[in-house]
Amino acid sequence: MPDRLSALDASFLYLEDSTTPMHVGGVAVLSPPRSGFDYERVLALIERRLPLVPRYRQRVAHVPGRLARPVWVDDPDFDLTYHVRRSALPRPGSEAQLRELVSRLMSRPLDHSRPLWEIYLVEGLAEQRVAVVTKTHHAMVDGIGAIDIGQVILDVSATPREVPEELWMPEPEPGPVQLVLDAAVEAVRQPGAVIDNVRAAAADAAATVRKVADAVGGLASAVSAAARPAPVSPLNVRISPQRRFAVARTSLDDYRRVRTAHGGTVNDVVLAVVAGALRNWLLSRGEVVTSTTTMRAMVPVSVRDPDADRASVPPPGNKVSAYLVDLPVGEPNPVVRLHHVSHAMRAHKESGQSVAASTLVRLSGLAPPTLHALGARVASSFSRRIFNLVVSNVPGPQVPLYVAGARMVEMFPVVPLAKGQALSVGVTSYDGGVYFGLNADRDGMSDVDVLAAMVEESVEELMGTVSA
Repeated sequence: MPDRLSALDASFLYLEDSTTPMHVGGVAVLSPPRSGFDYERVLALIERRLPLVPRYRQRVAHVPGRLARPVWVDDPDFDLTYHVRRSALPRPGSEAQLRELVSRLMSRPLDHSRPLWEIYLVEGLAEQRVAVVTKTHHAMVDGIGAIDIGQVILDVSATPREVPEELWMPEPEPGPVQLVLDAAVEAVRQPGAVIDNVRAAAADAAATVRKVADAVGGLASAVSAAARPAPVSPLNVRISPQRRFAVARTSLDDYRRVRTAHGGTVNDVVLAVVAGALRNWLLSRGEVVTSTTTMRAMVPVSVRDPDADRASVPPPGNKVSAYLVDLPVGEPNPVVRLHHVSHAMRAHKESGQSVAASTLVRLSGLAPPTLHALGARVASSFSRRIFNLVVSNVPGPQVPLYVAGARMVEMFPVVPLAKGQALSVGVTSYDGGVYFGLNADRDGMSDVDVLAAMVEESVEELMGTVSA
């Protein structure tokens, strides 16, 4: 019997629309080796690694009448060159041009008639560099039993590791009659599932909410614990299908020095930096900012073993928790902002109000995980009352990684937007750097590049409080 999508993964497909595509992404900037680096080399690497991610040769097949959730089936017409694409910037390509390309790539939904992923090799960057841009649908990766293609193509040395060759032959695709028969067998075992899926097909929002709530579990209970709605914010607007993407680069040593001087954790310092940047961004827009002004962030926190820094690539199913944190953007003193954040994070940890790790991993679209606000349209509209933005900080390996011999010099996450939210902030530490990827609505945040610059200024402001 085919592998059926979970209720949550199916809801990602049912509720996706043009303004909230359900894919997560990443941008890796590479420095090619002297021996050369081209599309054919990347294509060959991915072809060798596909046996490690068998889901990436499968597509979604819907059951007639939606009597049951869709199933994963082998794509008999799988075409690797469709999924691994080549693009180029006019030489020498600037960072602004790369960011604009990423914005346009992330704006386009994935084709549901094919396996739900794409990789772009972007050539023509300045300094002979290239970029690899990945897009993966949330339904593809469950965070525990599967991993992302962007992870398996990475190596700890310039010499790619050997992977056993495997001859792939697609399993016969079940026809409509077989899909209905399989659904009938499940209906006998679980009669309530038929009613649930027919309602979902008819866009019964209440049924979909129940389905998502059952899958989310711990997150829903954590959200209900928030007694106050999220503050009114210019980040919460009607969003368009188009995106803007901006980046910021900072040093991990700076965060460690601030932590040593003022206490807390590196993640606390990251959140204080975001709070400082948001404060200055609001002021640059002429918004009213008082001493009590806050913005509420949903903060997924990845918890890794201290020895994980020496690991090559984060393992699938990283332990994570999530908190609702009121960022003190009205506080003018950067050290006091940090203390406020540290106190809030410590209180969450001590109260046990965090989302269970297994719950958040189920919401993840990638490993390392990112968070989409409950992962669906109804949950996204609900989230507007609960938090203003997502700030996802996932620690990465502190050793150099390589793609087909090309050293990865930078990596920027792309966290998807929830409906009604104009900004998501992804943060990844890698090889001594801390890299911010700011994914924003094109209309709602035309000045996202200003906010990105203020992230770097916010780090400098905190560093100014550290004695030499």
